[in-house]
Amino acid sequence: MDRLIWILAFALTFGVPLFYWYREGRRSRQAKAVLERNRSSGRIEPPSLHPVIGDRCAGMGACTRVCPEGDVIRRIDNRAVLVEPTHCIGHGECAASCPVDAIQLVFGSERRGVDLPEVGGDFQSSRPGVYIAGELGGMGLIRNAFTQGRQAAQAIAASLEGQAAEGGAEDLVIVGAGPAGLSAALEAGKLGLGYRIVDQQGLGGAVLSYPRRKLVMTRPVQVPGQGTWKQQQIRKEELLDLFHEAAGKGGVQVQAPWKLEKIEGEAGDFRLFSADGQVLRARRVLLAIGRRGSPRKLGVPGEDSGKTAYQLLESEIWQDCQVLVVGGGDSALEAALSLSDVPGCTVCLSYRGKEISRAREANRQALEGAMAAGRLRVLLQSQVQEITDSEVILRLQDSESRMANDQVFVFAGGEVPATFLQQNGIAMRRYTGQARS
Repeated sequence: MDRLIWILAFALTFGVPLFYWYREGRRSRQAKAVLERNRSSGRIEPPSLHPVIGDRCAGMGACTRVCPEGDVIRRIDNRAVLVEPTHCIGHGECAASCPVDAIQLVFGSERRGVDLPEVGGDFQSSRPGVYIAGELGGMGLIRNAFTQGRQAAQAIAASLEGQAAEGGAEDLVIVGAGPAGLSAALEAGKLGLGYRIVDQQGLGGAVLSYPRRKLVMTRPVQVPGQGTWKQQQIRKEELLDLFHEAAGKGGVQVQAPWKLEKIEGEAGDFRLFSADGQVLRARRVLLAIGRRGSPRKLGVPGEDSGKTAYQLLESEIWQDCQVLVVGGGDSALEAALSLSDVPGCTVCLSYRGKEISRAREANRQALEGAMAAGRLRVLLQSQVQEITDSEVILRLQDSESRMANDQVFVFAGGEVPATFLQQNGIAMRRYTGQARS
């Protein structure tokens, strides 16, 4: 009996620590292999907001467990390391979970800067009285945009306390009816602000342009006046239904189509001019528009012929057609995958890079599955040279390819509306791995 007790004591004293030491060593080696593979293949640039892990890291591992995107951060030699930079989409859960504040969320990197408007902690831009929230300020996630919209409305309400309103001017005009704009409108209504919300498309903003059935949210989100939307997975159509339900309950009415052209005046008496000559007056302005602005074009002959589009709304209409999708990001992959499900649609994806590295892992895996099933082709290191009525001419590595074509979809990102912002008195800043001050 005493021998059994000694054996158990030895196992607990030395065996358990040895087991954990072996397991952590194996996980560390696996993480190193993933990091080295990503470095060698060029997958090292996060798309936007991402964590930088400082010397204070104690290797406790809380950040490795909370990321909704999976094993983006892993431990290597008992320190947290961002091993999957291209999978990071800026949730920020890692920074919030760190017990020693070793993680800072930053924009851009030394290799790839990100141009963003200068915004203070109260969401006010460099132009007094004009505020910015959501994707335009660098927060691309719908969940974060909802949070920022609510916080921006609270900051605006605080800035108006004790100030007498002038006749005819709204307390607040919100430009953009996506998640940040809707959240701000709901919060403004709760706070008793007189507001108006406008959008060039309608309620939903940029979400309206997403492909059908696109998975847009994977985490619960708090909505002003509505409590928490607890669904773990929400697709485009479901999200738009929730938008309309929230807007109806909150009395939010979107004025659309209404495209902002310029802002004149100063805080307390702004005049907002639309592209078709309409004018709104406001004491404060919140810009909750997207960062993409105008879609980035290829600049090749035939692009303006009428058979090139920059968003895919209804994939079903391309049955029995030959379609080329250009791009290597999530939007391009999702469009190509959606088209590959259409009966008789022949789909080819063209991307200028050596490999698809900017898209999320789930989309890359789905693309590989569709390729293996013969539902679509992928041409890497290819570039469109010309678009004709019946063909597309592509430049490959050392040759030229002509393929029959009925439609071209281009997903090459968008031009950040920097010129529009600067013309309206809002300063821009290039971030190369810095946090917002």
